[in-house]
Amino acid sequence: MFSRFLHRIQSSKPQITSLNSTKPFTSLNPKPRTRVAVFWDLDNKPPASHPPHDAAVKLRTAASSFGSVKLMVAYANRHAFSYVPLQVREERKDRKLLNQLEKTGLSKPAERYFCGVCGRRFYANEKLIAHFRQIHETENQKRVRQIESAKGHQRVRLVAKYSMKMEKYKRAARNVLTPKEGYGLAEELTRGGFWVKMVSDKPEAADRALKEHMVDVMDRREAECLVLVSDDSGFAEVLWEAKERCLRTVVIGDLSEGKLKRVADVAYSWKEVVMGKAKKERGFCCGDWDYGFDSDGDDDEVESGAEMGDGGDWWEMDDEDGAGSSRPCR
Repeated sequence: MFSRFLHRIQSSKPQITSLNSTKPFTSLNPKPRTRVAVFWDLDNKPPASHPPHDAAVKLRTAASSFGSVKLMVAYANRHAFSYVPLQVREERKDRKLLNQLEKTGLSKPAERYFCGVCGRRFYANEKLIAHFRQIHETENQKRVRQIESAKGHQRVRLVAKYSMKMEKYKRAARNVLTPKEGYGLAEELTRGGFWVKMVSDKPEAADRALKEHMVDVMDRREAECLVLVSDDSGFAEVLWEAKERCLRTVVIGDLSEGKLKRVADVAYSWKEVVMGKAKKERGFCCGDWDYGFDSDGDDDEVESGAEMGDGGDWWEMDDEDGAGSSRPCR
């Protein structure tokens, strides 16, 4: 009995932790991650040489190197969404010729065409299209009509019931059906995470809407970094205003010596974005407070004043007038 009592006392004894085993203190107010907003001028810089969805994903990847992407928006008029690039037109022409050869039996595919909804296979692409339109497109239209006619909780239940089937239909339709207008630019960009806005066909309507949206984001302080996809020099004033407000500015375009790239803090080309070379450059930016020290190296290795050539300590950065020098926002 005495041994049981002694065991209870030993088990209830608090454990003493050594100072060497404790974790180091962390900052109570860690630095918040930079918020990034992406603005795409589709009238000036459409993804003509790249698939829209792939271009949207690449842009998001490039923008995420500057911080947390909070907004991605694209503006264009109706003509930008109805336009079909030359490469897409050539692919459609070749596909039409191949369909005729398959129909006459002069050509056979190496693998049968696969229906992404039901799994059936066909030897001709036109038979797959006919099957898809007659069965799956009709079924999807019925589901849409049921959801639109329902109200309240019944509508919610129908959306939950058909969401998986409708999503499966959309994925399969992208590979089978040809868009009635354009080449599915708005749908593909939306699938890539962009909020796509169509404006009127008036001159400079998309530019004005995009500028107003950028200024509104700055007024609301919703982002610390603005990424602009355009070569239009008319956005230079907005970029200057962003720099006056101590925001980082990034421009993506094809003009190597454009006015926008001379104003922006960082500039990339489409080729660099597609190849994954568009990444954050280290350096000072007002609001970012990154002084360009190599974080991968040893923090204890700091150049002394004698090595820097000024004969003083590294923290003494007074100018000739005796006042501390600092870099302005602009």
